[in-house]
Amino acid sequence: MNITVFTSCQPRHLALVERLASVADTAYACLEVNTLFPGQTEDFFRKSEVMKTYFGHVQEAERAEFGSVRFLPENVRTITMKMGDLNALDLSWLRPALQSEVIVVFGASYIRKPLIDVLLARGAINIHMGTSPYYRGSSCNFWALYDGRPDYVGATIHLLSAGLDSGAILCHALPQNREGESLDGFALGMRGVTAAFNTLVSLIKDERWREMKPVAQDKGLELRYTRNRDFTDRVATEYLDRVPAPKEISEALSSRDTNRFMLLEGPGLV
Repeated sequence: MNITVFTSCQPRHLALVERLASVADTAYACLEVNTLFPGQTEDFFRKSEVMKTYFGHVQEAERAEFGSVRFLPENVRTITMKMGDLNALDLSWLRPALQSEVIVVFGASYIRKPLIDVLLARGAINIHMGTSPYYRGSSCNFWALYDGRPDYVGATIHLLSAGLDSGAILCHALPQNREGESLDGFALGMRGVTAAFNTLVSLIKDERWREMKPVAQDKGLELRYTRNRDFTDRVATEYLDRVPAPKEISEALSSRDTNRFMLLEGPGLV
């Protein structure tokens, strides 16, 4: 089985490539590159002292969960490009990748025609870091924490759609405290990424995803839709001043109403 992933270049994205490569004969990784130092270098997120501090915490949590940047396994074939270049590629350059049995999108830029049409026809799967339809758009798990709702932190595995995060849902994946540990808000977000990876790989290994009946999203349940421009220095400062403590998160997770989510038995809650 060959697997293709459209993703980015941070340690969590590389970890997904590694996980997919572990169950694939060949993994094709289409990597969109942005800075490895958000907040310090002007890129998708602005450069400022506040952003430097905020993303310092993000990177610390990411390294704890996924390690640092590194080379990929031998069965991974890669194409790298600047973030946003994806829609300018000649599709012939991607021909072998577009023929894979499984195609996954995680953390890629917004995909437009003609590539989106090919991916939709191939039944591509998207990992949305946020629990749709409740939180949609950009930095969703940050906004759930900002809103004082750690119980909404997680991931949605859904069919890719032309609209942002609007595809029919296969399942959700939710983080939880492992025995004997406490998670702050930054660590909780990264644990949600791990939950998403575990769930997706489980679905691919036993091919359950092919038999699942995707459920259309009920947009009437939406709590917040955010764009990158909403994440300002002021918002980041407010959050840093009141990052939820591990005890607060633990209590929120232990009382979480899982009936709001579409969970699998086993890996859906990690």
